[in-house]
Amino acid sequence: MKKKQHRIDRVEPGSIAEELEIEPGDLLLSINGEEIGDVFDYHYLTNDDFLEVLIEKPDGEQWELEIEKDYQEDLGISFENGLMDDYKSCHNKCIFCFIDQMPKGMRETLYFKDDDSRLSFLQGNYVTLTNMKDKDLQRIIDYKLAPINISVQTTNPSLRCKMLNNRFAGEALKKIDKLYEAGIEMNGQIVLCKGVNDGAELERSIRDLTKYLPYMESVSVVPVGLSKYREGLYPLEPFTKEDAKEVLDTIHKWQQVCLESHGTHFIHASDEWYLLADRELPEEDNYDGYIQLENGVGMIRLLLEEFRTALEGLQRKPDTGRPHKRSLATGYLAAPFLKQLAEACMSRFPNYDIRVYPVRNDFFGERITVSGLLTGQDLKAQLSGVELGEKLLLPCNLLRSGEEVFLDDMTLSELKTALQVDIDIVKSSGQDLLEAMIF
Repeated sequence: MKKKQHRIDRVEPGSIAEELEIEPGDLLLSINGEEIGDVFDYHYLTNDDFLEVLIEKPDGEQWELEIEKDYQEDLGISFENGLMDDYKSCHNKCIFCFIDQMPKGMRETLYFKDDDSRLSFLQGNYVTLTNMKDKDLQRIIDYKLAPINISVQTTNPSLRCKMLNNRFAGEALKKIDKLYEAGIEMNGQIVLCKGVNDGAELERSIRDLTKYLPYMESVSVVPVGLSKYREGLYPLEPFTKEDAKEVLDTIHKWQQVCLESHGTHFIHASDEWYLLADRELPEEDNYDGYIQLENGVGMIRLLLEEFRTALEGLQRKPDTGRPHKRSLATGYLAAPFLKQLAEACMSRFPNYDIRVYPVRNDFFGERITVSGLLTGQDLKAQLSGVELGEKLLLPCNLLRSGEEVFLDDMTLSELKTALQVDIDIVKSSGQDLLEAMIF
């Protein structure tokens, strides 16, 4: 079998690799005589303070480089394939899977279901552990890789088999025990489905997961996302306002228990629950350092705090002479809070007229209210003919990472042409939002 070769895509300026004249296009063949299977092997093998690195140049010449460096100092190279291996697809058929709820005809990559534990460390993905072999688990323990993010859903083994449509899903929960025993840091996620893993089952799951403290650092509870494309899928219903109140009552009860016993809130509700229940968002201290931010836990609170801090500490002054009209489009979930921030900005600078337009998700269905799942065609349809002012602000999570393309493959330039307005893509911080509004 041909040994793996890993093509170098980028060399960081000023890095060890640049000093040794390693260049993009070179192939990494081995480190200390060991073949590199994937990115885990690479990072583990490059931790040492003395390395023998075998590089092959484009002309076939091989360089054996001896490197002395600080322990865990990075070489400064990245690869064409960030994983340095093939991606592992998901073999579950979860009753709540959003990919199964997407319409046909979208780009092929959107239908790929990953359940690769390596992406948990690299990108923060949540994995079910059903795709993890014993040797993969042992390697995580041996390499002391952490934290690993786990899609728990429920700690009831038989219910987990049902929810994931995988007869091994309950058995996979035992991997959490082994990670705990090895002291590997973890984060958990529960996608809550009405009438399935809520109520008494949610109580059970939270109670069981607290046993893994402190190595299980946090658990988020998020409501299942339901698109309009669910024909032939497991019948799931949306949560009501009263349902959301019950979920929050359960979570707040356990937060108090965990705070008193372990000094952490541990279990967290995503922002959607508070909006659905019509309750105030928790204060910043309740989020334990925003450890579950990527699951929508505390995103709105963080944005509010960052924006207000930026507004109070504003260094340079905006144009306070002529009038300015600007607009901001977002999903229904965040719209009320963005209106608050726009009003705070206009109160400080009365010559600015900043309008916030909530965009209904017709593509996936009105139940989907997050901005990250809005499409170019919905933006175009609902903002055409609307007074958008000098420029339109859009959150960066509408676009494919690193590209100017929306989820439905409409390009940013196509939307600009259709709406006849300049568009600014705004990063996620409150500071960036404020500067986009007034500069």
